[in-house]
Amino acid sequence: MMGATRHPAQWSPVSVAALAVTALTLIGALLVHLAFVFLSVAPANAVSVHHHEGIDAYVQPEFGQDWKLFAPNPMQRNDAVGVRVSTLGEDGRPHVSDWVNLTAEDVEVIRGNIAPSHVDQNMLRRAWDSYVATHSLEGDLPKGVRGALTGDYLKRVVLQRVGRTWEGDRIVSVQVAGRYTLVDPPAWSSEEPPDTTDYRMLPWWPVNQQDHRGL
Repeated sequence: MMGATRHPAQWSPVSVAALAVTALTLIGALLVHLAFVFLSVAPANAVSVHHHEGIDAYVQPEFGQDWKLFAPNPMQRNDAVGVRVSTLGEDGRPHVSDWVNLTAEDVEVIRGNIAPSHVDQNMLRRAWDSYVATHSLEGDLPKGVRGALTGDYLKRVVLQRVGRTWEGDRIVSVQVAGRYTLVDPPAWSSEEPPDTTDYRMLPWWPVNQQDHRGL
């Protein structure tokens, strides 16, 4: 009879063996994943120190663990991340856009929203913070494998916001910058309010079709 299902007792040895191999493969992959994540958050030991580059390459940034979820530190400064793009017009002449405050766009989406998304609240900020933590201030050189990953991640987050074109012209490069201003102390505090703003401007990054893959 068409459509009839076979009782497990009627399964062939080949089918049972295939299911067993699949189950063992999935269990093995899960154990390897858990081992990598565990080593990334465990205190330094011989294994994690010797293989730290490989562990970081696997865990960051998709599987990064942040234990501050249950005891977050309040933000002590206001950060703003901006971008400007360089485009190539049909006449072959390059054009550079004005700076766009991407953080301000996120804030507008969050304001008045009783259930703002994690993307609007944290994606851009975490991408910028991860980049700053893994790149030298002098020359913006990446620190190990994680540095290269966070650079690519920040670039893709920004490209997801600006798209492939700008005012009808193809985007050929982007430049990202950050602005930091310390939060004023409360009125009852004796601390002096900060009067400085720090900036960090990254180099121009070329953009090609591969950078937009999957966006």
